[in-house]
Amino acid sequence: MSQQPVTVPFVSFRPMERELDKELRAAFDRVLQNSWYIEGREDAAFEQAFAAYCGVGHCVGCGNGLDSLVLILKAFGIGAGDEVIVPSNTFIATVLAVSYAGATPVFVEPDLATYNIDPNRIEAALTPRTKAIMAVHLYGQCAPMDAINTIAKAHGLKVIEDAAQAHGATWQGRRAGSLGDAAGFSFYPGKNLGALGDAGCVTTNDPDLAKKVRALGNYGSDFKYHHIYKGQNSRLDELQAAFLAAKLPHLDRMNAERRRIADRYLAEIRNPAVVLPTVAAGCEHVWHVFAVRCAARDALEAHLTARGIGTNKHYPTPIHRQGAYAELGIPQGALPLAEEISATELSLPMFYGMTEEQVTAVINAVNSFKE
Repeated sequence: MSQQPVTVPFVSFRPMERELDKELRAAFDRVLQNSWYIEGREDAAFEQAFAAYCGVGHCVGCGNGLDSLVLILKAFGIGAGDEVIVPSNTFIATVLAVSYAGATPVFVEPDLATYNIDPNRIEAALTPRTKAIMAVHLYGQCAPMDAINTIAKAHGLKVIEDAAQAHGATWQGRRAGSLGDAAGFSFYPGKNLGALGDAGCVTTNDPDLAKKVRALGNYGSDFKYHHIYKGQNSRLDELQAAFLAAKLPHLDRMNAERRRIADRYLAEIRNPAVVLPTVAAGCEHVWHVFAVRCAARDALEAHLTARGIGTNKHYPTPIHRQGAYAELGIPQGALPLAEEISATELSLPMFYGMTEEQVTAVINAVNSFKE
């Protein structure tokens, strides 16, 4: 009797959900029994716990990761006529935040080894209108913050971390969320620390910034029916805060499991057609995404799909080539590294609860690929 081949989804939440079932149900019951759903004790408790986890003085919950970045930019007074340095390869939310604040994104190319922004290219992109550098910790690895902060200090710029993919990642022993003037997190369900719906937060050591972010996300109000800013509605609801608080104590352990899986991939994938990711010195990667590159990416994707291995592409079209940013007039070829990553990147399965058999199946399938 032939053995059934092992199928591996790109991601599955079921192992984590089964393990934390009682804690998540208790969180739900607690919120329901309290009959308080916005800005209550669950929100306050999670904000305090996550601030302590990141090593900062303040955490302000909000509706999602995009809003977290918009609120930071607005709180810093960055808007029309201003420019913000952003990586040329990132999820579009990074750049949308700059647009929603009314500022202009200026793209800087990455380091191909880490996929993160290359600090050696930043100063050439600065102008008198530049107000901030948005440092994205892409795929779960912190950007090179020492160099970025040095440049920012020399030019009087704010440093904003887009930490949406880097919950628990560290740089020089310090956690993402504590490495700039402020950081935005997404708690989208697929993140390393994910809610059961949309959610986000801002972390900072600046009490005045935290106070302004909170007001901006609450209709510009510092207390009920008193509005000091033209704000928006972006608050972390009690239910999602309770779910996040239930998951937070398990985050380091679950990130360690992701690193164990990544270590196997790095040690055992031995296909010359596949370029493996690099962990930069001083970084502790949390592997939100395990991104490889292959010149024959589409053929590799088809090869893995045929063997029951789920994959994804992060991201198949660079932002400057998207219709949403056609008005910037950036021609094809102007940002060749972002275009190369978009054309060659493929993400392998990476989630808490992958079995050894599943990890082995991914490794064998990648190693059996021939261009």
